[in-house]
Amino acid sequence: MAKKKEPEKGNSYVPAPIAEQPITETLETNYMPYAMSVIISRAIPEIDGLKPSHRKLLYTMYKMGLLGGKLTKSANIVGQTMKLNPHGDQAIYATMVRLTEGNETLLLPLIESKGNFGKQYSRDMDYAAARYTEARLAPVCSELFTDINKNTVKFVDSYDGEMQEPTLLPVSFPNILVNPNLGIAVGMASNICSFNLTEVCNATVAYLKDPKTDIMEHMPAPDFPLGGNIIYDEAQMRDIYETGRGSFKMRAEYTYDKKNNCIEVTEIPYSTTVEAIIEKLLELIKANKLKEISDVRDETGLDGFKLTIDLKRGTNPDDLMLKLFKMTPLEDSFGCNFNVLIENTPKVLGVRDIIGEWVEFRMGCIKRGLQYDIDKKTERLHLLTGLKKILLDIDKAVSIIRHTELEADVVPNLMVGFDIDQTQAEYVAEIKLRNLNREYILKRTDDIEKLIDEIDELNRILSSDKAVKKVIAKQLEEISKKYGKERKSRLVKGEEIEVYEESAQIEDYPVTVFVTKDGYLKKVTQQSLKFTTSEHKLKEDDVIVQTVETTNKSEVLFFTDKSTVYKTRLYEIEDGKVAAMGKYMPQFLGFENDEKPVYAVITADYSGHMLFSFENGKMARVPLSQYATKTNRKRLINAYSDKSPIVAINYIAADTEFAAFTDNNKALVFSSDKIPEKTTKSTQGVQVMKITKKGAKIVRVLPLDVAELEDPGHFRTKNIPAAGSFLRKDDVQLSLFDN
Repeated sequence: MAKKKEPEKGNSYVPAPIAEQPITETLETNYMPYAMSVIISRAIPEIDGLKPSHRKLLYTMYKMGLLGGKLTKSANIVGQTMKLNPHGDQAIYATMVRLTEGNETLLLPLIESKGNFGKQYSRDMDYAAARYTEARLAPVCSELFTDINKNTVKFVDSYDGEMQEPTLLPVSFPNILVNPNLGIAVGMASNICSFNLTEVCNATVAYLKDPKTDIMEHMPAPDFPLGGNIIYDEAQMRDIYETGRGSFKMRAEYTYDKKNNCIEVTEIPYSTTVEAIIEKLLELIKANKLKEISDVRDETGLDGFKLTIDLKRGTNPDDLMLKLFKMTPLEDSFGCNFNVLIENTPKVLGVRDIIGEWVEFRMGCIKRGLQYDIDKKTERLHLLTGLKKILLDIDKAVSIIRHTELEADVVPNLMVGFDIDQTQAEYVAEIKLRNLNREYILKRTDDIEKLIDEIDELNRILSSDKAVKKVIAKQLEEISKKYGKERKSRLVKGEEIEVYEESAQIEDYPVTVFVTKDGYLKKVTQQSLKFTTSEHKLKEDDVIVQTVETTNKSEVLFFTDKSTVYKTRLYEIEDGKVAAMGKYMPQFLGFENDEKPVYAVITADYSGHMLFSFENGKMARVPLSQYATKTNRKRLINAYSDKSPIVAINYIAADTEFAAFTDNNKALVFSSDKIPEKTTKSTQGVQVMKITKKGAKIVRVLPLDVAELEDPGHFRTKNIPAAGSFLRKDDVQLSLFDN
């Protein structure tokens, strides 16, 4: 036997052992820290209304002297911000863009801008590069940095330890409610809408006076930068205010230009974009569902937002807009999720709770600022008290200094000579010779009395929460007066809103509907049917199984062998002719590849019942109204039970008799009113026909008038379940479908 060749040294591969690690341990050590970092340090806003990226940018601009300073290049701001923010320059600049007045994202912009910063309402209008644009802090930012140098907020080291940055900004108004905020974290998100500054300030002042005040009396609804119409439902809005979750609808604002026969949309919902609206309009025009429109274009310019819709002659603009509100994002919903970080803990809060948390935060800022002032004034008072002792005998002080041989002994000798401490003696020793006069002495003495009064007043405010709240209220009133503006979004009560009813715009007229076994449907007008001489055109081996006289506004329900029902409105199917094949409904309705039609129901009002018959002898009588939907849903699953194979589906306009047949030649005649009504569509029903022979099953269920039984009474039963009787030679079985 040949000796096995040993692998050459250095070329052999030995796979490294794979260390097993429990999934729970991996999640805890790897995933959870990442998730918490995204939640706490990136995506969810804090009580000052800012995310860390916003705060780092604004604080950098503040330190650059851009509050009240001149405009500077955005690239310079981005570069400086990178000292605090470890993310790339593009991420920082994108954050900056959102805060500018030019982008129109915020109701109260925090950055004044010059240049192209894109638009919040446009998905494709990109902002210019940072080297081309300029920015500085808006005047309102003075309220974000109030007393920031007085220990009002905590400072921490930056990511590289080279600088200090604030953990929060001491905002002097509830910025968390004034400016909108959207954040998507891991396992949670936040979406806070904006409210009018004046209304927020008024509501907060009222809360300071009475925490149980009705917030909605002062700020009834959100407000958005681009305006728009809020469809106002007080109960719905109150629920959002209380829970911090919910949604409300908004509609665009438009005017009709009679001269040019066009609609000019000047305000759109905050949650959509002009491109999304145009794309939907073009899609509907292409699908021939908007025949009233000849052209759509975005005419946004220096004068502001404008979307122009050209109309065809004879179009009613108001009726068309009702249709567009229903079919396009010109009416859209804003989903609220008031998720806020409170001391590094995410909490979904109502508006009152957010105001309450902000008041607590602001009170802490003011108290720390007051304590800072008290400490500084007390320190100053201490120095002046020592100075006062010396000023009472200037000659003695001068003599001590003149007769002290060593400079190092001057302070100790002053301490002994006037019974003062080292700090006071150091301060005295630094006084200039020119200040040793009567005027200087009297001014310093007056300062002592003034400082004592100021310290007493500061201590009085600091010791009283009520006094601190008065300070907050006064600041809010001043901010509201200085920066407040009128609402941009108008409130329209729900009962005043007209809703587009598609059926009201559709012409109604009598039609006859033909349904074939293979699933073809023909809708033929009575006039066409009256004058036709042609025979029905059908596929080979196909037959017409249902003929229904109805109207154009009726609905069609196709039940399939997969326990599914597909729905459509008759007016969505064009009128046809007897000589045509008709509409192939499995393709039109989007059946699955192996799905086949079993039965069709055509109804105008969803009255009557459906009777489902199964192989095991059970039957279910379900109201047709259970298949009606408020929304225009095309497909409903679990339309009937799949526990036993379906044998027959029948529509019952009124209770009638049916005949059921088994494969061992038994028949049973029963009335549908004996079967109890079930409201659950997927119910298994009740036993109607007993299966007495093992392996037997029901194979047909037909209305009695088409069953052609020679003697129906022989098979009739008064009570169910019943076993039925064997068929006689003269009895004939017919079926609408080949089973």
